Amino acid sequence: MNMDRNTIIGFVLLAGLLFVYLFISTRNSHELQSQRQHYEDSVARVQRGLDSVAAIAKKDTTIKAIFGNDSIAQRNQGVENLVTVENEVIKITFTNKGGQPGKVQLKNYKSFDSSLVVLNGTSFDKISYPVNAGPNLPAQVSDLYFNVGQVVKNADNSQTITFQLPLPTGTLVHKFTLRPNDYLVDWNVQIGGADKLLSQGAFNLTWQSRPMRHESDVKYERLQTNICFYSDNDFDYIMSKTEKKFEKPVQWVGVSQQFFNTTLSAKNANAFTAGEIRWSRHGDSDTTGKIADVTTTLQAKLPLGADALFPMQLYFGPNDYRILRNQPVPEMDKVINLGRDMYAFVRPINKYIVMPVFNFFNSFIGSMGMVILLLTLFIRLATSPLMYPGYLTSAKMKILKPDIAKLKEKYPDQQQFAMEQMKFLREAGVNQFAGCLPSLLQIPIFFALYSFFNSNISLRGEEFLWAKNLASYDILFQFPFEIWGLGNHISLFTLTACITSFLISFYNMSSTPDQGNPALKYMPYIFPFILLFVFNKLPAALTWYYTVSNIITLILQFVIQNYIINHDKLVGKIEAARKKPKTKSKWAERLEQMQEQQKKMQEAKTKQQGKK
Repeated sequence: MNMDRNTIIGFVLLAGLLFVYLFISTRNSHELQSQRQHYEDSVARVQRGLDSVAAIAKKDTTIKAIFGNDSIAQRNQGVENLVTVENEVIKITFTNKGGQPGKVQLKNYKSFDSSLVVLNGTSFDKISYPVNAGPNLPAQVSDLYFNVGQVVKNADNSQTITFQLPLPTGTLVHKFTLRPNDYLVDWNVQIGGADKLLSQGAFNLTWQSRPMRHESDVKYERLQTNICFYSDNDFDYIMSKTEKKFEKPVQWVGVSQQFFNTTLSAKNANAFTAGEIRWSRHGDSDTTGKIADVTTTLQAKLPLGADALFPMQLYFGPNDYRILRNQPVPEMDKVINLGRDMYAFVRPINKYIVMPVFNFFNSFIGSMGMVILLLTLFIRLATSPLMYPGYLTSAKMKILKPDIAKLKEKYPDQQQFAMEQMKFLREAGVNQFAGCLPSLLQIPIFFALYSFFNSNISLRGEEFLWAKNLASYDILFQFPFEIWGLGNHISLFTLTACITSFLISFYNMSSTPDQGNPALKYMPYIFPFILLFVFNKLPAALTWYYTVSNIITLILQFVIQNYIINHDKLVGKIEAARKKPKTKSKWAERLEQMQEQQKKMQEAKTKQQGKK
């Protein structure tokens, strides 16, 4: 294997794995969008004819059935009241309709339109469970109006808001507690008369969530949205599937966008015994900013008795690793994709190397672009001992290029030339596989950083050079139309990454002997062109890293080959190595035997064709 083939193998592996990753991340997206559009059209046709009548009739019928002719009770139960509770990081508007959180604003984060990020802010978002509001009168809690919430400030500076709903069959109490500087809300459901309000102690929770757009690239945000959950003491997620049934206990379910998530969790590990998730992304033709519609049903069994308590927690906040890892919810930090599935091997790289180094530089450097530059320098410095043999092999191949060219003239047959070249390189003491390492080493590093930069909320909204947001692509030119595979723009950082990749290919090929195979000759030049389509929609942080990494590679190759490696001394070593007696490895012997057999078979085949 020579430097030419080594380079190509590295490029092909990197490109192949990258395309597989992107395919897994985005598969079925068009099908899901089509299903979603068909679903919306069907629902809209039916809903327009039923909503106005059904909503009023249901409200009036339910209130009258539960409270009879008590006009005061009807008036109190039929009016929605909003109460706001906030701390340093979050502002929650509670509603007495269903006794639950309504709109949630994150004070430290802004949406694409510069307004505060809002979670749980649509009419679709609600939490409910069925109760027996009266004899033979089932009702959903989300349709009932609790008494106006009462806010109490506790000794630890936390705040508790309590909603109470007296019913003919019992009493419902929803108690929410918000602590200082915390995105997590404790939610206790207290049921007085549970033996009457619940059928056989069945507590069947339904949670509806509709995440809305917060990023500049809503298409990419939709693709990054997924459903995470913790079932049977193990984290998992769904991205392309539209449903998930829980046959084992589940503790929490989270709707995760690119940088924010809303999570519902039971405090007790095995509280929810079963459940189901159904969800679908909105199509790219949707201009309302809707990302997806998610409906989660969770079943729990409460002890039969007069009173029951079911403790839960709600998280409304950012996908910040430092915040999520400190939550009492188990393995909630895995909501952040630092490496999953077949790329799970890069998660330890991100968790124990990339992230600590990045945070260290970020602790005293304000510019995220400079932090990425220093992170790149650190990675290249740390991997330099492993990369050096590859550079040394490249230098040796450059010295031996004239000899290999003569060898090619002497043996015009490709197979014979390959066999003689392998023998020649072994005699010269050239490690034929050392050249593979620089290309192969890029694979885990690239995918680790792809996951890291793609999910790092600290890059969100950060400007550097011409990029307005390092968490998304930068725009050099905006097209009035879509170009297949490229989108409607050209990213300047993508161009710098592709150009520097081309320069590396040109530099390497200039020192690589001609193999006479056009595919091998031009493949390294094709790869940078492919990167243009792969990188153009990726975060500017990643393409900036790749640009810096390529520039460092070019500088290292030039410095090592021209100022560090002593060419005269290296020539002497090569000559000395060629004079030493060589012992073939078993692998080399088998390879030469195979090549010799192939040569003989080819010669025999040529003779037979000549006779005919």
